[in-house]
Amino acid sequence: MSPFIQSAPKAVYIHIPFCTNKCHYCDFNSYVLKGQPVADYLDALEREMALTVAAVPPGRIETVFVGGGTPTVLLPDQMERFLTMVARHFPLDDPNLEFTMEANPGTTDEDKLAVMKAGGVNRISFGVQSFDNGLLHKIGRIHNTDDVYRSLENARKLGFDNLSIDLMFGLPGQTTEHMRQSLDAALKLELRHYSLYSLKVEENTLFHTLYQKGQLPLPSEEEEVEMFLMIRERLQQAGYEQYEISNFAKPGYESRHNTTYWRNESYYGLGAGAHGYVSRQRHVNVKGIADYIAAAQGGLPIMEKETVSEAEAMEDFMMVGLRLLRGVRRDDFARQFGGAAWMKYSARS
Repeated sequence: MSPFIQSAPKAVYIHIPFCTNKCHYCDFNSYVLKGQPVADYLDALEREMALTVAAVPPGRIETVFVGGGTPTVLLPDQMERFLTMVARHFPLDDPNLEFTMEANPGTTDEDKLAVMKAGGVNRISFGVQSFDNGLLHKIGRIHNTDDVYRSLENARKLGFDNLSIDLMFGLPGQTTEHMRQSLDAALKLELRHYSLYSLKVEENTLFHTLYQKGQLPLPSEEEEVEMFLMIRERLQQAGYEQYEISNFAKPGYESRHNTTYWRNESYYGLGAGAHGYVSRQRHVNVKGIADYIAAAQGGLPIMEKETVSEAEAMEDFMMVGLRLLRGVRRDDFARQFGGAAWMKYSARS
């Protein structure tokens, strides 16, 4: 039997597509919460969970990642229902389980955090983006720095110690000094993990419209490089390892779920617009809320599916693996494809 017969995924991605508002740079599959059929969406999501595990029963689940959107816009009772659903369909008894939920500052009061803690969440990733209130307003964020500090204080009070924040650089009107000040504020929090992302102007966003009109004052490429080099130096000086292009962590606190993607390993993908990689097949779910709910009534709400050949999987493995500081290793390659495949691929490359 070829080693390229995937076992059941050990990672689960679940998409909650609701947000309080749409940020100016965002092209994610997300929708403003007001007026959305949240209860119907959760019904559909549970149907997808049930059908998914019936088709490919899970073994040991090592990581769960709930992304969006902003999952923490769910009300406490909705959050409790959602987390109960996850535990009903996936075994979450691994003592080393990493259960991450994305959050926006200002959407995590103590009641909601208590529900999350009771439901098994043990890692929170906050979308902070900047500690400059002026920049936050320019990019369409509705929180401010006070919300950031209050949210992190609430999380720590409720017992969450594995916390991460996202910061962005290359923003309109941002300078290296602006970025340095935000990074200094972030490092004073002494978190386990930081993600630093450069702005990419995506189609179907307000920023893309402004860019096309010449109304988006972006830093030069040289300034953006200067920001990145400063970020890397400051984080390394503070004891954080850059284990992936955009991610820095204290030893032992790397995102194990995201590392699943960078090692090209299989994972369940659930929810509107979610991507999954199971049994050598990649799939993308139906994106729209109403369309997703309707599709889940009749079966798995998959929009597209393709079988991945061994050759394609090897190329994917090399491409995503090179994002990691550790790079690609022969042992990891052999685990997926066999030792002989390494020699064959090396010769072909």
